[in-house]
Amino acid sequence: MSDGIVMMMIGVSTLLGAIGLIGLVWAVRNGHFDDHEKFVDAVRHDNVEDLRDAAELEARRKRLKEQKRRKRTQMPPD
Repeated sequence: MSDGIVMMMIGVSTLLGAIGLIGLVWAVRNGHFDDHEKFVDAVRHDNVEDLRDAAELEARRKRLKEQKRRKRTQMPPD
């Protein structure tokens, strides 16, 4: 490769890295990664009934996903 191409690649990658870093700093300063209600909601919804409901919902999702997969793999009758 020529030196010009290598220098251009280094410049572009440095610019993209700087843009990503500036975006990350902006997001942290504006509170986009703060979740103050996470712990309050965890305590509020931390009981046996909610855990049972969550497990039932997950099982239902798995059953529906399996049914859809079976439906797609079945061949229509001729």
